[in-house]
Amino acid sequence: MLTLSRIFKPGLAALLVAGIAFQASAQTKEQGTATPKSLRDDITIEHYMKVEPEAVRIIRHPVTGEIYYTTFFGDVLKVVLVNGQPESKKLLSAEDHGIIRLQGAAFKGNTLFLAGNINVNNNKGNKGRMVRYEMKSGVEKPEMTVVFNTVEYGANKTTFDHGWNALEISPDGKYIYVNTGARTDHGEVQDNGGEYPNARDNALTAKIFRFSIDSKDLLLSADEAELKADGYIYAEGIRNAYDMAFDPKGNLFAVSNSGDYDHPEDMFWVRQGHHYGFPWIMGGIENPQQYPDFQPDPEKDPFLSKFAFAWLMKYFHNDPEFPKRPANVQFTPAVQNLGPDANEYRDRKTGVVMDGDTTGATVGTFNAHSSPLALFFDNENALGKDLAGDGFVIRYTGGPRNGVTNPSPLRRQGRDLLDLDLVYDKATDNYKVKTTRLIEGFTAPTDALLVGNILYIIEYGGKQGGNKAGGSIWKVTLPANDKLAKRSRKKRS
Repeated sequence: MLTLSRIFKPGLAALLVAGIAFQASAQTKEQGTATPKSLRDDITIEHYMKVEPEAVRIIRHPVTGEIYYTTFFGDVLKVVLVNGQPESKKLLSAEDHGIIRLQGAAFKGNTLFLAGNINVNNNKGNKGRMVRYEMKSGVEKPEMTVVFNTVEYGANKTTFDHGWNALEISPDGKYIYVNTGARTDHGEVQDNGGEYPNARDNALTAKIFRFSIDSKDLLLSADEAELKADGYIYAEGIRNAYDMAFDPKGNLFAVSNSGDYDHPEDMFWVRQGHHYGFPWIMGGIENPQQYPDFQPDPEKDPFLSKFAFAWLMKYFHNDPEFPKRPANVQFTPAVQNLGPDANEYRDRKTGVVMDGDTTGATVGTFNAHSSPLALFFDNENALGKDLAGDGFVIRYTGGPRNGVTNPSPLRRQGRDLLDLDLVYDKATDNYKVKTTRLIEGFTAPTDALLVGNILYIIEYGGKQGGNKAGGSIWKVTLPANDKLAKRSRKKRS
Protein backbone atom coordinates (compact mmCIF):
# COMPACT_ATOMS: atom_id res chain seq x y z
CA MET A 1 0.00 0.00 0.00
CA LEU A 2 1.02 3.63 0.30
CA THR A 3 4.22 4.51 2.01
CA LEU A 4 4.66 7.84 3.74
CA SER A 5 7.07 8.99 1.04
CA ARG A 6 4.34 8.54 -1.54
CA ILE A 7 1.82 10.59 0.39
CA PHE A 8 3.54 13.76 -0.77
CA LYS A 9 3.45 13.01 -4.47
CA PRO A 10 1.42 15.77 -6.16
CA GLY A 11 -1.99 14.48 -7.13
CA LEU A 12 -2.13 11.38 -4.95
CA ALA A 13 -4.88 12.96 -2.89
CA ALA A 14 -7.13 12.65 -5.92
CA LEU A 15 -8.37 9.54 -4.23
CA LEU A 16 -7.12 10.13 -0.70
CA VAL A 17 -7.20 12.76 1.98
CA ALA A 18 -4.43 12.87 4.55
CA GLY A 19 -5.97 10.62 7.17
CA ILE A 20 -7.00 8.10 4.55
CA ALA A 21 -3.46 7.81 3.21
CA PHE A 22 -2.17 6.84 6.64
CA GLN A 23 -4.99 4.33 7.03
CA ALA A 24 -4.20 2.76 3.66
CA SER A 25 -0.59 2.23 4.70
CA ALA A 26 -1.72 0.52 7.90
CA GLN A 27 -3.95 -1.85 5.96
CA THR A 28 -1.24 -3.38 3.78
CA LYS A 29 -0.79 -6.55 5.79
CA GLU A 30 -4.47 -7.40 5.74
CA GLN A 31 -4.78 -6.81 1.98
CA GLY A 32 -6.65 -9.69 0.36
CA THR A 33 -6.72 -11.86 3.51
CA ALA A 34 -10.46 -11.91 4.08
CA THR A 35 -13.56 -11.88 1.90
CA PRO A 36 -15.78 -8.83 2.44
CA LYS A 37 -18.99 -9.56 4.31
CA SER A 38 -22.43 -9.32 2.75
CA LEU A 39 -25.05 -7.73 4.98
CA ARG A 40 -27.89 -9.39 3.01
CA ASP A 41 -28.62 -13.04 2.36
CA ASP A 42 -29.33 -12.40 -1.33
CA ILE A 43 -25.88 -10.92 -2.09
CA THR A 44 -22.86 -13.18 -2.57
CA ILE A 45 -19.17 -12.25 -2.82
CA GLU A 46 -16.24 -14.17 -4.27
CA HIS A 47 -12.63 -13.36 -5.06
CA TYR A 48 -12.19 -12.80 -8.80
CA MET A 49 -8.48 -12.01 -9.24
CA LYS A 50 -5.45 -10.17 -7.93
CA VAL A 51 -4.50 -6.93 -9.67
CA GLU A 52 -1.41 -4.80 -10.05
CA PRO A 53 -0.50 -2.27 -7.33
CA GLU A 54 -2.21 1.13 -7.13
CA ALA A 55 -5.26 0.18 -9.18
CA VAL A 56 -7.65 3.12 -9.56
CA ARG A 57 -10.34 2.54 -12.23
CA ILE A 58 -12.19 -0.50 -13.56
CA ILE A 59 -14.13 -0.11 -16.83
CA ARG A 60 -15.65 -2.26 -19.56
CA HIS A 61 -15.12 -2.15 -23.33
CA PRO A 62 -18.73 -1.81 -24.51
CA VAL A 63 -18.06 -3.44 -27.90
CA THR A 64 -16.05 -6.49 -26.85
CA GLY A 65 -17.30 -6.80 -23.27
CA GLU A 66 -13.71 -7.05 -21.99
CA ILE A 67 -12.81 -5.63 -18.58
CA TYR A 68 -9.97 -3.12 -18.27
CA TYR A 69 -8.40 -1.43 -15.27
CA THR A 70 -5.88 1.36 -14.79
CA THR A 71 -3.22 2.19 -12.22
CA PHE A 72 -2.21 5.46 -10.64
CA PHE A 73 1.24 5.33 -12.23
CA GLY A 74 -0.13 5.09 -15.78
CA ASP A 75 -0.69 1.47 -16.79
CA VAL A 76 -3.77 0.36 -18.73
CA LEU A 77 -4.42 -3.37 -18.35
CA LYS A 78 -6.94 -5.77 -19.85
CA VAL A 79 -8.31 -8.77 -18.00
CA VAL A 80 -7.67 -11.89 -20.10
CA LEU A 81 -8.37 -15.55 -19.44
CA VAL A 82 -5.34 -17.86 -19.27
CA ASN A 83 -6.26 -21.51 -18.78
CA GLY A 84 -9.65 -20.33 -17.68
CA GLN A 85 -8.29 -17.97 -15.01
CA PRO A 86 -8.38 -14.16 -15.21
CA GLU A 87 -4.99 -12.44 -15.50
CA SER A 88 -3.73 -8.94 -16.26
CA LYS A 89 -2.29 -8.00 -19.66
CA LYS A 90 -0.64 -4.58 -19.89
CA LEU A 91 -1.62 -2.61 -23.00
CA LEU A 92 -0.38 0.92 -22.34
CA SER A 93 1.87 2.76 -19.90
CA ALA A 94 2.72 6.34 -19.00
CA GLU A 95 5.50 6.23 -21.60
CA ASP A 96 2.79 5.77 -24.26
CA HIS A 97 0.25 8.42 -23.30
CA GLY A 98 2.38 10.80 -21.25
CA ILE A 99 0.07 10.90 -18.22
CA ILE A 100 2.31 10.42 -15.20
CA ARG A 101 -0.53 10.27 -12.67
CA LEU A 102 -3.41 8.51 -14.39
CA GLN A 103 -6.72 8.89 -12.58
CA GLY A 104 -9.56 8.88 -15.12
CA ALA A 105 -10.65 6.31 -17.71
CA ALA A 106 -13.83 5.80 -19.73
CA PHE A 107 -15.00 4.09 -22.91
CA LYS A 108 -17.30 5.26 -25.68
CA GLY A 109 -17.62 2.47 -28.19
CA ASN A 110 -14.09 1.46 -29.20
CA THR A 111 -12.66 4.77 -27.97
CA LEU A 112 -10.77 4.78 -24.68
CA PHE A 113 -10.36 8.12 -22.91
CA LEU A 114 -7.63 8.64 -20.30
CA ALA A 115 -7.08 11.68 -18.07
CA GLY A 116 -4.66 12.73 -15.39
CA ASN A 117 -1.68 14.89 -14.63
CA ILE A 118 1.86 15.66 -15.76
CA ASN A 119 4.73 16.80 -13.54
CA VAL A 120 6.56 19.91 -14.79
CA ASN A 121 9.07 22.40 -13.41
CA ASN A 122 11.05 19.73 -11.53
CA ASN A 123 7.81 18.31 -10.09
CA LYS A 124 6.80 21.67 -8.66
CA GLY A 125 4.19 22.35 -11.35
CA ASN A 126 1.31 20.47 -12.90
CA LYS A 127 -0.48 20.18 -16.23
CA GLY A 128 -3.76 18.38 -16.80
CA ARG A 129 -4.01 16.08 -19.82
CA MET A 130 -6.60 13.95 -21.63
CA VAL A 131 -5.99 11.60 -24.55
CA ARG A 132 -7.98 9.00 -26.46
CA TYR A 133 -7.23 5.73 -28.24
CA GLU A 134 -9.15 3.63 -30.74
CA MET A 135 -8.98 0.20 -29.09
CA LYS A 136 -9.79 -1.94 -32.11
CA SER A 137 -9.34 -5.69 -32.12
CA GLY A 138 -5.92 -6.95 -33.21
CA VAL A 139 -4.11 -3.60 -32.80
CA GLU A 140 -1.35 -3.93 -30.20
CA LYS A 141 -0.40 -0.23 -29.99
CA PRO A 142 -3.36 1.93 -31.03
CA GLU A 143 -2.85 5.46 -32.27
CA MET A 144 -3.27 8.23 -29.71
CA THR A 145 -5.06 11.57 -30.10
CA VAL A 146 -4.61 14.40 -27.59
CA VAL A 147 -7.92 15.82 -26.36
CA PHE A 148 -6.42 18.60 -24.23
CA ASN A 149 -3.46 19.81 -22.26
CA THR A 150 -3.60 22.63 -19.76
CA VAL A 151 -1.13 25.41 -19.18
CA GLU A 152 1.21 24.96 -16.24
CA TYR A 153 0.01 25.85 -12.78
CA GLY A 154 1.40 25.24 -9.31
CA ALA A 155 1.43 21.78 -7.82
CA ASN A 156 2.34 21.31 -4.17
CA LYS A 157 3.78 18.81 -1.73
CA THR A 158 0.60 18.18 0.21
CA THR A 159 -1.92 15.34 0.22
CA PHE A 160 -4.53 17.80 -1.00
CA ASP A 161 -3.37 18.39 -4.58
CA HIS A 162 -6.11 16.39 -6.29
CA GLY A 163 -5.54 17.03 -9.99
CA TRP A 164 -7.60 15.89 -12.98
CA ASN A 165 -9.36 12.59 -12.41
CA ALA A 166 -12.93 11.34 -12.96
CA LEU A 167 -14.36 10.91 -16.49
CA GLU A 168 -17.94 10.34 -17.57
CA ILE A 169 -19.60 10.11 -21.01
CA SER A 170 -23.01 11.72 -21.52
CA PRO A 171 -25.87 9.29 -22.25
CA ASP A 172 -26.24 10.68 -25.80
CA GLY A 173 -22.51 10.18 -26.43
CA LYS A 174 -21.96 13.81 -27.42
CA TYR A 175 -19.87 14.99 -24.47
CA ILE A 176 -17.19 13.87 -22.06
CA TYR A 177 -17.06 15.30 -18.54
CA VAL A 178 -13.90 15.51 -16.46
CA ASN A 179 -13.40 16.55 -12.86
CA THR A 180 -10.47 18.60 -11.67
CA GLY A 181 -10.10 18.60 -7.91
CA ALA A 182 -8.89 21.34 -5.61
CA ARG A 183 -5.17 21.91 -5.08
CA THR A 184 -5.83 22.83 -1.43
CA ASP A 185 -7.49 21.37 1.64
CA HIS A 186 -9.88 24.29 2.18
CA GLY A 187 -8.76 27.17 -0.05
CA GLU A 188 -5.55 28.07 1.78
CA VAL A 189 -2.37 29.27 0.07
CA GLN A 190 -0.19 26.41 -1.20
CA ASP A 191 2.79 28.02 -2.90
CA ASN A 192 5.14 24.99 -3.04
CA GLY A 193 8.01 26.56 -1.20
CA GLY A 194 7.41 29.95 -2.76
CA GLU A 195 7.64 28.70 -6.35
CA TYR A 196 4.05 29.80 -7.11
CA PRO A 197 3.52 32.80 -4.80
CA ASN A 198 0.11 33.18 -3.13
CA ALA A 199 -1.33 30.25 -5.14
CA ARG A 200 -4.70 29.00 -3.96
CA ASP A 201 -7.24 27.33 -6.23
CA ASN A 202 -7.64 28.67 -9.74
CA ALA A 203 -9.61 28.43 -12.98
CA LEU A 204 -8.28 24.90 -13.60
CA THR A 205 -9.14 23.41 -10.20
CA ALA A 206 -12.26 22.48 -8.17
CA LYS A 207 -14.51 22.28 -11.24
CA ILE A 208 -16.23 19.90 -13.62
CA PHE A 209 -15.39 20.51 -17.29
CA ARG A 210 -17.32 19.36 -20.35
CA PHE A 211 -15.94 18.85 -23.87
CA SER A 212 -17.36 17.73 -27.18
CA ILE A 213 -16.60 14.03 -27.59
CA ASP A 214 -14.51 14.67 -30.73
CA SER A 215 -12.41 17.51 -29.26
CA LYS A 216 -8.71 17.37 -29.97
CA ASP A 217 -5.50 19.33 -29.43
CA LEU A 218 -7.07 21.85 -27.06
CA LEU A 219 -4.91 24.03 -24.81
CA LEU A 220 -6.77 25.12 -21.68
CA SER A 221 -5.67 28.45 -20.26
CA ALA A 222 -5.91 29.59 -16.64
CA ASP A 223 -8.30 32.40 -17.65
CA GLU A 224 -11.69 31.56 -16.13
CA ALA A 225 -13.61 34.03 -18.30
CA GLU A 226 -12.09 32.48 -21.41
CA LEU A 227 -12.86 28.93 -20.27
CA LYS A 228 -16.47 29.87 -19.57
CA ALA A 229 -16.81 31.70 -22.90
CA ASP A 230 -15.60 28.55 -24.67
CA GLY A 231 -18.22 26.53 -22.80
CA TYR A 232 -15.70 24.23 -21.10
CA ILE A 233 -16.58 24.90 -17.45
CA TYR A 234 -19.77 22.98 -16.67
CA ALA A 235 -20.00 23.41 -12.87
CA GLU A 236 -17.76 24.83 -10.16
CA GLY A 237 -17.21 24.96 -6.43
CA ILE A 238 -16.78 21.20 -5.96
CA ARG A 239 -13.71 20.24 -3.93
CA ASN A 240 -13.02 16.89 -5.55
CA ALA A 241 -15.70 14.95 -7.44
CA TYR A 242 -13.59 11.82 -7.73
CA ASP A 243 -16.48 9.97 -9.33
CA MET A 244 -19.48 10.98 -11.44
CA ALA A 245 -22.36 9.01 -12.95
CA PHE A 246 -25.60 9.51 -14.83
CA ASP A 247 -28.79 8.07 -13.36
CA PRO A 248 -31.52 6.33 -15.42
CA LYS A 249 -33.19 9.73 -16.06
CA GLY A 250 -30.00 11.30 -17.43
CA ASN A 251 -29.19 13.38 -14.35
CA LEU A 252 -25.50 13.76 -13.55
CA PHE A 253 -24.44 13.12 -9.95
CA ALA A 254 -21.02 13.39 -8.32
CA VAL A 255 -19.53 12.41 -4.96
CA SER A 256 -16.90 14.67 -3.45
CA ASN A 257 -14.38 14.53 -0.61
CA SER A 258 -14.29 17.28 2.00
CA GLY A 259 -11.14 18.34 3.83
CA ASP A 260 -9.60 17.85 7.26
CA TYR A 261 -12.30 19.82 9.08
CA ASP A 262 -15.26 17.65 10.11
CA HIS A 263 -17.40 18.66 7.13
CA PRO A 264 -19.66 15.88 5.77
CA GLU A 265 -18.77 14.45 2.36
CA ASP A 266 -20.94 15.83 -0.45
CA MET A 267 -23.02 14.18 -3.14
CA PHE A 268 -24.27 16.68 -5.72
CA TRP A 269 -26.84 16.74 -8.46
CA VAL A 270 -24.56 18.44 -10.97
CA ARG A 271 -26.24 20.98 -13.24
CA GLN A 272 -24.71 23.29 -15.82
CA GLY A 273 -23.73 26.70 -14.48
CA HIS A 274 -24.28 25.82 -10.81
CA HIS A 275 -21.81 26.67 -8.07
CA TYR A 276 -21.58 24.21 -5.16
CA GLY A 277 -19.82 26.35 -2.60
CA PHE A 278 -16.15 25.33 -2.30
CA PRO A 279 -14.06 26.74 -0.67
CA TRP A 280 -16.64 28.65 1.35
CA ILE A 281 -18.94 25.72 2.15
CA MET A 282 -18.36 21.96 2.32
CA GLY A 283 -20.92 19.41 3.50
CA GLY A 284 -23.34 22.22 4.24
CA ILE A 285 -20.95 23.72 6.82
CA GLU A 286 -19.12 26.99 6.34
CA ASN A 287 -15.33 27.05 6.13
CA PRO A 288 -14.22 29.12 9.16
CA GLN A 289 -10.98 30.28 7.51
CA GLN A 290 -12.95 32.66 5.29
CA TYR A 291 -13.58 34.91 8.32
CA PRO A 292 -10.87 37.46 9.20
CA ASP A 293 -11.16 36.80 12.94
CA PHE A 294 -10.63 33.03 12.63
CA GLN A 295 -8.18 31.73 15.25
CA PRO A 296 -8.07 27.93 14.93
CA ASP A 297 -7.80 25.95 18.16
CA PRO A 298 -8.63 22.21 18.38
CA GLU A 299 -9.19 22.63 22.12
CA LYS A 300 -12.08 25.00 21.45
CA ASP A 301 -13.31 23.82 18.04
CA PRO A 302 -14.57 20.19 18.03
CA PHE A 303 -14.68 20.17 14.22
CA LEU A 304 -10.89 20.56 14.12
CA SER A 305 -8.95 17.53 15.33
CA LYS A 306 -5.53 18.09 16.88
CA PHE A 307 -4.42 15.06 14.85
CA ALA A 308 -5.65 16.46 11.52
CA PHE A 309 -2.85 16.69 8.99
CA ALA A 310 -3.92 20.15 7.83
CA TRP A 311 -3.80 21.36 11.44
CA LEU A 312 -0.40 19.81 12.12
CA MET A 313 0.98 21.45 8.96
CA LYS A 314 -0.56 24.82 9.96
CA TYR A 315 -2.85 25.01 6.92
CA PHE A 316 -5.59 26.16 9.31
CA HIS A 317 -4.64 29.68 10.34
CA ASN A 318 -5.82 33.25 10.50
CA ASP A 319 -6.19 34.21 6.84
CA PRO A 320 -7.47 37.77 6.30
CA GLU A 321 -6.64 37.57 2.57
CA PHE A 322 -8.96 34.61 2.03
CA PRO A 323 -10.99 35.22 -1.19
CA LYS A 324 -14.41 36.77 -0.80
CA ARG A 325 -17.52 34.88 -1.85
CA PRO A 326 -18.52 35.53 -5.47
CA ALA A 327 -21.14 38.26 -5.65
CA ASN A 328 -24.69 37.36 -6.71
CA VAL A 329 -23.98 33.61 -6.75
CA GLN A 330 -26.27 31.21 -4.94
CA PHE A 331 -24.59 27.99 -3.85
CA THR A 332 -26.40 24.74 -4.64
CA PRO A 333 -26.54 22.43 -1.59
CA ALA A 334 -25.71 18.75 -1.46
CA VAL A 335 -28.16 15.88 -1.71
CA GLN A 336 -29.60 15.33 1.77
CA ASN A 337 -29.08 11.91 3.36
CA LEU A 338 -32.14 10.52 5.18
CA GLY A 339 -30.25 7.52 6.57
CA PRO A 340 -30.37 4.91 7.97
CA ASP A 341 -26.63 4.72 7.21
CA ALA A 342 -23.68 7.09 6.69
CA ASN A 343 -25.65 9.91 8.30
CA GLU A 344 -23.62 10.58 11.44
CA TYR A 345 -22.67 14.22 11.86
CA ARG A 346 -21.13 16.62 14.35
CA ASP A 347 -23.68 18.99 15.86
CA ARG A 348 -22.83 22.59 15.02
CA LYS A 349 -23.76 23.96 18.46
CA THR A 350 -22.46 21.28 20.81
CA GLY A 351 -19.80 19.57 18.69
CA VAL A 352 -21.15 16.17 19.75
CA VAL A 353 -21.38 13.47 17.06
CA MET A 354 -25.05 12.67 16.44
CA ASP A 355 -26.95 10.11 14.35
CA GLY A 356 -29.55 11.49 11.97
CA ASP A 357 -31.73 8.45 12.67
CA THR A 358 -32.07 9.63 16.26
CA THR A 359 -32.30 13.39 15.74
CA GLY A 360 -34.28 13.42 12.49
CA ALA A 361 -31.71 15.71 10.88
CA THR A 362 -30.55 15.18 7.33
CA VAL A 363 -26.87 15.23 6.35
CA GLY A 364 -25.35 16.67 3.21
CA THR A 365 -24.45 13.96 2.37
CA PHE A 366 -22.28 11.28 4.03
CA ASN A 367 -20.39 11.21 7.33
CA ALA A 368 -17.13 13.15 7.44
CA HIS A 369 -13.89 11.56 6.24
CA SER A 370 -15.60 8.62 4.53
CA SER A 371 -14.18 9.38 1.06
CA PRO A 372 -17.07 8.31 -1.19
CA LEU A 373 -15.88 6.72 -4.45
CA ALA A 374 -17.18 4.46 -7.23
CA LEU A 375 -20.55 6.08 -7.87
CA PHE A 376 -22.73 4.13 -10.33
CA PHE A 377 -26.38 3.45 -11.18
CA ASP A 378 -28.44 0.47 -12.30
CA ASN A 379 -29.28 2.20 -15.58
CA GLU A 380 -30.25 -1.04 -17.35
CA ASN A 381 -32.75 -1.96 -14.63
CA ALA A 382 -30.89 -5.26 -14.32
CA LEU A 383 -31.24 -5.52 -10.56
CA GLY A 384 -34.17 -6.97 -8.71
CA LYS A 385 -36.08 -6.41 -5.50
CA ASP A 386 -35.52 -3.07 -3.78
CA LEU A 387 -32.26 -2.36 -5.67
CA ALA A 388 -33.80 -1.90 -9.13
CA GLY A 389 -32.75 1.39 -10.72
CA ASP A 390 -30.86 2.55 -7.63
CA GLY A 391 -27.52 4.26 -7.27
CA PHE A 392 -24.56 2.88 -5.34
CA VAL A 393 -21.38 4.24 -3.81
CA ILE A 394 -18.35 2.93 -1.91
CA ARG A 395 -16.83 4.45 1.21
CA TYR A 396 -13.06 4.15 0.88
CA THR A 397 -12.25 4.70 4.54
CA GLY A 398 -13.59 4.00 8.04
CA GLY A 399 -14.71 0.77 9.63
CA PRO A 400 -12.79 -1.77 11.72
CA ARG A 401 -9.13 -2.41 10.97
CA ASN A 402 -7.43 -5.61 12.02
CA GLY A 403 -10.55 -6.42 14.01
CA VAL A 404 -10.41 -3.18 16.00
CA THR A 405 -13.31 -0.75 15.73
CA ASN A 406 -12.32 2.81 14.85
CA PRO A 407 -12.69 4.91 18.02
CA SER A 408 -13.98 7.93 16.11
CA PRO A 409 -17.81 7.89 16.04
CA LEU A 410 -17.64 9.43 12.57
CA ARG A 411 -15.58 6.50 11.22
CA ARG A 412 -16.89 3.40 13.00
CA GLN A 413 -18.39 2.14 9.77
CA GLY A 414 -16.85 2.31 6.31
CA ARG A 415 -14.94 0.47 3.57
CA ASP A 416 -18.35 -0.64 2.40
CA LEU A 417 -20.90 -0.59 -0.42
CA LEU A 418 -23.95 1.64 0.03
CA ASP A 419 -27.29 1.50 -1.76
CA LEU A 420 -28.64 4.95 -2.73
CA ASP A 421 -32.40 5.28 -3.14
CA LEU A 422 -32.75 8.80 -4.57
CA VAL A 423 -36.00 10.75 -4.44
CA TYR A 424 -36.59 14.15 -6.06
CA ASP A 425 -37.86 16.85 -3.68
CA LYS A 426 -39.85 19.48 -5.55
CA ALA A 427 -39.82 21.94 -2.64
CA THR A 428 -36.03 22.26 -2.73
CA ASP A 429 -35.53 21.37 -6.42
CA ASN A 430 -32.98 18.85 -5.29
CA TYR A 431 -32.70 15.19 -4.33
CA LYS A 432 -32.81 13.34 -1.04
CA VAL A 433 -31.37 9.88 -0.58
CA LYS A 434 -32.06 6.85 1.58
CA THR A 435 -28.70 5.21 2.24
CA THR A 436 -28.31 1.56 3.24
CA ARG A 437 -25.18 -0.55 3.75
CA LEU A 438 -24.95 -3.72 1.64
CA ILE A 439 -21.38 -5.03 2.07
CA GLU A 440 -18.56 -4.27 4.51
CA GLY A 441 -14.93 -5.27 4.94
CA PHE A 442 -13.22 -4.13 1.75
CA THR A 443 -9.60 -2.99 1.82
CA ALA A 444 -9.11 0.38 0.12
CA PRO A 445 -11.81 -0.06 -2.59
CA THR A 446 -11.54 2.57 -5.32
CA ASP A 447 -13.94 1.75 -8.16
CA ALA A 448 -16.76 -0.52 -9.27
CA LEU A 449 -18.21 -1.88 -12.51
CA LEU A 450 -21.78 -3.17 -12.83
CA VAL A 451 -22.44 -5.70 -15.62
CA GLY A 452 -26.01 -6.92 -15.46
CA ASN A 453 -26.45 -8.01 -11.86
CA ILE A 454 -22.72 -8.78 -11.44
CA LEU A 455 -20.67 -6.12 -9.70
CA TYR A 456 -16.85 -5.99 -9.87
CA ILE A 457 -15.13 -3.98 -7.13
CA ILE A 458 -11.43 -3.17 -7.41
CA GLU A 459 -9.07 -2.39 -4.53
CA TYR A 460 -6.16 0.02 -4.62
CA GLY A 461 -3.41 -2.28 -3.37
CA GLY A 462 0.02 -0.66 -3.37
CA LYS A 463 3.66 -1.00 -2.52
CA GLN A 464 5.45 -1.15 0.77
CA GLY A 465 9.20 -1.44 1.30
CA GLY A 466 9.73 -1.83 -2.43
CA ASN A 467 7.60 -5.00 -2.55
CA LYS A 468 4.54 -5.28 -4.75
CA ALA A 469 1.35 -5.98 -2.89
CA GLY A 470 -1.51 -5.29 -5.26
CA GLY A 471 -5.19 -5.40 -4.51
CA SER A 472 -8.05 -7.61 -5.59
CA ILE A 473 -11.12 -7.55 -7.76
CA TRP A 474 -14.16 -8.92 -5.94
CA LYS A 475 -17.09 -10.38 -7.85
CA VAL A 476 -20.43 -9.54 -6.24
CA THR A 477 -23.68 -11.17 -7.34
CA LEU A 478 -26.66 -8.90 -6.64
CA PRO A 479 -30.36 -9.82 -6.90
CA ALA A 480 -31.38 -9.94 -10.57
CA ASN A 481 -34.41 -8.54 -12.32
CA ASP A 482 -36.22 -11.84 -12.99
CA LYS A 483 -38.19 -10.47 -15.95
CA LEU A 484 -35.05 -9.14 -17.63
CA ALA A 485 -33.20 -12.39 -16.99
CA LYS A 486 -36.03 -14.43 -18.52
CA ARG A 487 -36.06 -12.22 -21.63
CA SER A 488 -32.29 -12.62 -21.95
CA ARG A 489 -32.49 -16.43 -21.68
CA LYS A 490 -35.32 -16.53 -24.22
CA LYS A 491 -33.32 -14.37 -26.66
CA ARG A 492 -30.25 -16.65 -26.35
CA SER A 493 -32.34 -19.78 -26.98
